Amino acid sequence: MIDQLVLVRHGESAANVAASAAERSGAETIDVAWRDADVPLTGEGRDQAAALGAWWRDAGPTEGTVAWSSPYLRARETLATGLHAAGLDLPVRVDERLRDRELGVLDLLTRRGVAARHPEEEARRHRLGKWYHRPPGGESWVDVTLRLRSVLGDLLAEPDATRAVVATHDVVVTLVTGLLLGLGEREVLEFATENPVPNASVTTLERTADGWRLVAFADVAHLDRGDAVVTEHGGDPDVQPR
Repeated sequence: MIDQLVLVRHGESAANVAASAAERSGAETIDVAWRDADVPLTGEGRDQAAALGAWWRDAGPTEGTVAWSSPYLRARETLATGLHAAGLDLPVRVDERLRDRELGVLDLLTRRGVAARHPEEEARRHRLGKWYHRPPGGESWVDVTLRLRSVLGDLLAEPDATRAVVATHDVVVTLVTGLLLGLGEREVLEFATENPVPNASVTTLERTADGWRLVAFADVAHLDRGDAVVTEHGGDPDVQPR
């Protein structure tokens, strides 16, 4: 049974950079050539992932550790690069339930683009709130939470493991933390607003007799010790207030 859960957000991706540039320039669309599942890391993202290797080496023995990953390339690259840098050869279980939130018709649109091209969705989101708003063809935060409840049931019950390292996305890190700490809608949204999830950051939760305890959220100390820089590109646009 898993007693320690380590959530790693993927390193900086090409889409992170493109989205931030589009928002700064006031563009309506985000210029990304890949489908979301195939977006690769940038050079900086690979450096951030390699810096995870030092953290893994410092974290102690790996006996009883299992590694899980989102199927998206940026998460798999982050985990593989970090493990390689640490000299570790852990098998990685890829699970589709750990993927990023799907945005449907709002995919590849900036905030200005959503307001200009789908004003009805902007109005629905304002009325429903980002917890329940589901863009056509996409997912609400509640939808993501439901699939995360499912994957946690399998992951935390790993019979021969005591520690799990999971490479995933910012909204998944936030929602898994909320689930294990028993936070409600308002608490999760406030937590998300106050606690960004930088690229390649590490969040650690531990099981106690009274439930789960948050040891560290979105820690980037391992990046400060190396050559990698800290980047805070928002992955899910609803992780930060709009």
